[in-house]
Amino acid sequence: MKKPEVKRRKIAFAERISTRIWQEEPASHNPYLAEHCRCHGYDLLELMAHCRFSEVLFLLLKGELPSEDELQLLEALMVALINPGPRHPATRAAMNAGVGKTYPQHILPIALSILGGEHLGGSEVERSMRFLAKHLGKDPEGVLEDTLKKAARPKEGDWHIVPGFGSRFGGIDPMPQKIARHLVDLPGGGRALAWGDALAKALHPHDMGWLTTGVAAAAFVDLGFLPRMGSGLFQIICAPGLLAHGLEMAPRPITAMPFLDDERYVIEED
Repeated sequence: MKKPEVKRRKIAFAERISTRIWQEEPASHNPYLAEHCRCHGYDLLELMAHCRFSEVLFLLLKGELPSEDELQLLEALMVALINPGPRHPATRAAMNAGVGKTYPQHILPIALSILGGEHLGGSEVERSMRFLAKHLGKDPEGVLEDTLKKAARPKEGDWHIVPGFGSRFGGIDPMPQKIARHLVDLPGGGRALAWGDALAKALHPHDMGWLTTGVAAAAFVDLGFLPRMGSGLFQIICAPGLLAHGLEMAPRPITAMPFLDDERYVIEED
């Protein structure tokens, strides 16, 4: 058997990493330590003195501080999404990890791995951002009509007819509708939130509407974030609730979580 020929890649790698996000001024006594730090040109100590966490988060990702309207929208969204709630699979993962006596430092990574998924997670946020960006110039009712012609509702389970919009537990989830309504009315609410709200209202007769992932996506689009940022941002904002639920369960006995009786287990045979 002839061995495959291994060729060297004729590309030049960077000699050192570079970033426009963060600047560290070396200390005079040790160049591996920083005397001063700057985020996109802003001195870190000045940011500590004059800015909120949400402002610096915005600065990190966008390279500029938010306007008052943008800050108001972002902070309202951060409060609204701070806890996915105990019914969310990611929260259940955190609770199971906590009650199962997982090391506390592992609770959040376990939960975030679920929160990054397709079902009401970060992946759906990113896809919803791309969907919104693609359809903003179109009539939302027309988009819905075309979608209904091309897709059939599943016989069972929820239907996310487009990313970020659909049913939850068989109907319209009330809280995302209320959250979206609040965000739409803010000065920072823009085209994406307004367009999504029109689509959600058109979906109501079909027992569908906003999902939390869609609300997050629309707000992120209006704030100028790129779709690839959506998943991670969603995880950051929801992380406190996941951690809180996991830590709440940590000191409890494993019997604090439901466990199915033997007769409820069904073994299917081919």
